[in-house]
Amino acid sequence: MLFKELSKQISAIFSQLMTRLGIGLLWLLHLLPSSVLGRVGEGIGYVIYYLAGKRRRIGEKNLALCFPAWSEKQRNQVLHRHFQVLSRAALEHGILFWSSHQRAGKLVQVEGWEHFEAIQNEPVILLAPHFVGLDMGGVPLLLKHYKLVSMYSRLKNPLFDALMLKARHRFGEHTLISRHEGVRPLIREIKRGAALYYLPDQDFGAKDAEFAPFFGVPAATINALPRLAKVSHANILPAVTRQLPNGLGYVLKFYPAWDNFPSDNMLADITRMNAFIEERVLEMPEQYFWLHKRFKTRPLGETSVYK
Repeated sequence: MLFKELSKQISAIFSQLMTRLGIGLLWLLHLLPSSVLGRVGEGIGYVIYYLAGKRRRIGEKNLALCFPAWSEKQRNQVLHRHFQVLSRAALEHGILFWSSHQRAGKLVQVEGWEHFEAIQNEPVILLAPHFVGLDMGGVPLLLKHYKLVSMYSRLKNPLFDALMLKARHRFGEHTLISRHEGVRPLIREIKRGAALYYLPDQDFGAKDAEFAPFFGVPAATINALPRLAKVSHANILPAVTRQLPNGLGYVLKFYPAWDNFPSDNMLADITRMNAFIEERVLEMPEQYFWLHKRFKTRPLGETSVYK
C-alpha cells in the first residue's frame, strides 16, 4: 500500500514537472515571429500524426464515415494536414496567453462585421463550430468591448486549465459557465446583453440530444440551440474562424442571421444546423476537429463505430 501511494505521488510530481516544461516551451515559442511559429507548429503536427495512434484511428474512422466516396489516400492526406493545422493552432495559443493585445488583435481578421452590427442591440447566439481556430474567434469581439458568454468544460490538467481560463479573460468581459450549471445561466447572460459563443457539434451523450444526420450518419446532436433561441428570443448568427496559410493568422467570418429559427420542429432545426456545418467542413476539411468521437452515441441497437 505504501509503495502504491508513493508511486502515485511520484507520478503526480513528474506529470506536473512535464506540464511546467511544456508551458515554458510554449512561452519561448510564442516569442517567434508568427510566420516562423506557424511553420514550427505544422512541423510538430507532421510528426505527431505518426505518434498519435489512438487519436489518429478516431480521425480515420470519422473521415471514413463522413466521406466514404473519397479514397483512403485522400482521407489520410486530410487527416495528416489536420494534425499540422491543429498543432499550429496549439502553439499560436501562446499569443493568446502572453502576447500584447496589439499582437493578438492582429492575429485575427474579420469578415462580415455588418451582419453582427445589424443585430448587436438584440439577443444573439454566435454559432461557432469546432474548427481549429475556434479559440481565436472571440478575440476581436472582446477587443471591441463586446460582452461574451460561453460554456466551459474543465481540462483534466489543472495547470493548462488555469492558463486557458486566464487567456479567456485577458481581452475583455468573457463570462464562462460550467457545463454542469446547465443553460439557465446562459439565458440570464444573453438577456443581460452578452453574445453567447456557442459550440454545438460534439457528442455529449443521448441526454438533451436527437439523432440528426451529419454527412449522412446519425449523430447525437445537442438540441440546445433551438431551445436557447426560443427562450431568449435570440438571433442565430454563424461565426466561423478559418486558419490562414503561411502563418498569416485567422479570419473570423460572420454569416447572415438565420431567418425562421427556431421552427416548430426540433429535429428540422438541428438538421439545419448540421447541414450548415457540413458546408463549412467541405470548404476546409483539414480544419475541422476530427479527433473527437462525434459518433460515439449510437441509436438503440447499434454497436460502437469505434471498436
